Amino acid sequence: MNPLLSVRVWGDYACFTNPAFKVERVSYPVMTPSAARGVLEAIFWKPEFTWRVTEIHVLNPIRHFSIVRNEVTSLQSDRSARKQTYRYFADEDRAQRHTLALRDVAYIIKATIHLRPHVTADMAKYCDQFRRRVKKGQCHHQPYLGTREFSAFFSEPLPTDQPIAHSDDLGWMLLDVVYEVDPKANTLSYWCHDANGAHVTQGKVKPQFFHAHLMNGVLRVPQ
Repeated sequence: MNPLLSVRVWGDYACFTNPAFKVERVSYPVMTPSAARGVLEAIFWKPEFTWRVTEIHVLNPIRHFSIVRNEVTSLQSDRSARKQTYRYFADEDRAQRHTLALRDVAYIIKATIHLRPHVTADMAKYCDQFRRRVKKGQCHHQPYLGTREFSAFFSEPLPTDQPIAHSDDLGWMLLDVVYEVDPKANTLSYWCHDANGAHVTQGKVKPQFFHAHLMNGVLRVPQ
């Protein structure tokens, strides 16, 4: 059985966007498994293994706040900006968007490491490396809570950490995004791994959902 690893993450703000809402950003009440995996990969990532989140413990009461921001409606790229004929006026492309986010969040993420089929190294090596990085506060890049403007901090779990006494049916929640190989795809090209760990360059993105239940402050993630 793979060892269970834990890390405590917290931040002033968070937004785990529910894709059921189109333009407006509305956060799930708790951290999603895909966001938790993103935090773990920010702390420690290797191509030899994948992270599988098993539980998310909610430590602080669920509190919402709303903000309205001016954003542009079209995507901008440095390639377009380098063209001599490129002209862009933000005033003509601006729209107000509402965000319903979370404040004063703290979680404990519990997850396991799963080695890829071709890896022969001992799993204990990677588990020890992760524990050392958490203890020292080391990371590849700053973790964030749903969106990059909401930075996350992390440490080892504290002895006093306890999940909140709250249970709720959260409905359908985003579990993760799967990259499937699609030889006929001609609109999307990226570097990723398929289910066997092989490199593929053409594929399609497929979201996966699960019926989430928060039981006494603990969200259990199906494998």
